[in-house]
Amino acid sequence: MPQVMEFKLPDLGEGLTEAEIVRWLVAVGDVVAIDQPVVEVETAKAMVEVPCPYGGVVTARFGEEGTELPVGAPLITVAVGALSGPADAVAAAVGPQDAADSANAPRPLIGYGSDHSRPARRRRVRPGSAAPGAAPAGPAPAVVAAPAVSAPAAVAPAVVAGPVPVISPLVRKLARDHGVDLRALRGSGPEGLILRADVETALRAPAQPPVGAASVAAPAALAAPAAPEGAARIPLKGVRGAVADKLSRSRREIPDATCWVDADATELMATRAAMNAAGGPKISVLALLARICTAALARHPELNSTVDLAANEIVRLPAVHLGFAAQTERGLMVPVVRDAQARSAESLSAEFARLTELARAGKLAPSDLTGGTFTLNNYGVFGVDGSTPIINHPEAAMLGVGRIIPKPWVYQGELAVRQVVQLSLTFDHRVCDGGTAGGFLRYVADCVESPSVLLRSL
Repeated sequence: MPQVMEFKLPDLGEGLTEAEIVRWLVAVGDVVAIDQPVVEVETAKAMVEVPCPYGGVVTARFGEEGTELPVGAPLITVAVGALSGPADAVAAAVGPQDAADSANAPRPLIGYGSDHSRPARRRRVRPGSAAPGAAPAGPAPAVVAAPAVSAPAAVAPAVVAGPVPVISPLVRKLARDHGVDLRALRGSGPEGLILRADVETALRAPAQPPVGAASVAAPAALAAPAAPEGAARIPLKGVRGAVADKLSRSRREIPDATCWVDADATELMATRAAMNAAGGPKISVLALLARICTAALARHPELNSTVDLAANEIVRLPAVHLGFAAQTERGLMVPVVRDAQARSAESLSAEFARLTELARAGKLAPSDLTGGTFTLNNYGVFGVDGSTPIINHPEAAMLGVGRIIPKPWVYQGELAVRQVVQLSLTFDHRVCDGGTAGGFLRYVADCVESPSVLLRSL
């Protein structure tokens, strides 16, 4: 007999807790094969086609296009073993069953959420739901009304009993680090699921009034200030929301400092011109700066690290996964070049070009945007000389590069016009002091002014 399997939105990458449905690729009644893409979603990092680990007939879809769903929310249900016939007939023929009841049930794709062979560890019991082992009452509806939401404020307690409806370990850690009691929150996600935004709202909110006065005082305390007539409201989600979240977290957690220096880049530009004149693939200025960065990080590994707050430890990382800022129509993205320390300037130049093209086409995979250990930010392309950038959390440092322009410069004791660039280093003061940061930046500047310095360490 056909078996109804529920496929939930999987974990699509490091740090991603929700995704927006952009386009459904299947309709109710369609036959799908195992690993066939069923929906296209947009995360805070990329557009992704999500494949379904089950083969059968689609009996339900959850969410319309434009809906934002948290990781773990239902996407579709599939009748496994019913490969023909209309959806209504399939739905009538099969009864709702728990996937774990069948030893032959298909398993999720590797990395896609929980393992069905261990359902008890992942199952969340909600108010009003059946106890484990009880017979289900019917198919899971697309929208479930949570009884706790509709209950009067005077009856419903501020702190609920039972498992807390939180699916993301990141949300639990954020609440634990800031002393937020998750049981006192009411989630804004499906079925009362507590999202990261709910915890951050609780952190920003003033002290809560007594329970009896909550129904009266809460609306006034949480009301947004009145916007002037004609003001536009832009949803803070997608890439813009992810950038806001990451930079806000960086400012909250990282005690950063910035140092900067002007450098004479005339010799660096002449070296690049000579390399490109010799034939072969063209080498970009960014690639040369990246090569200098990796050499500087080999001398100052403190800056290629992260801070583990849970263990109260600084973790020095063995490889340099170099992020670089790329401006796209969807906003600022930071693709990551893996093992940059092992690449030549030619290889770095080719990888920068490849990732930039994918970023502008909106085709970067989540893995291309995560795992960076150090960021190189060339804001000179915007025509500015300097900046004090915010560190790309959870990294420990970022090197900023301004525009390279002709300026008066004292060269060999005489005033001359030289190609000058401003370099700035923003660093996490927990991982090192100013001496280390200054030594790193001075070495970078020395290599820019005299590329032969770099040859000594190769």
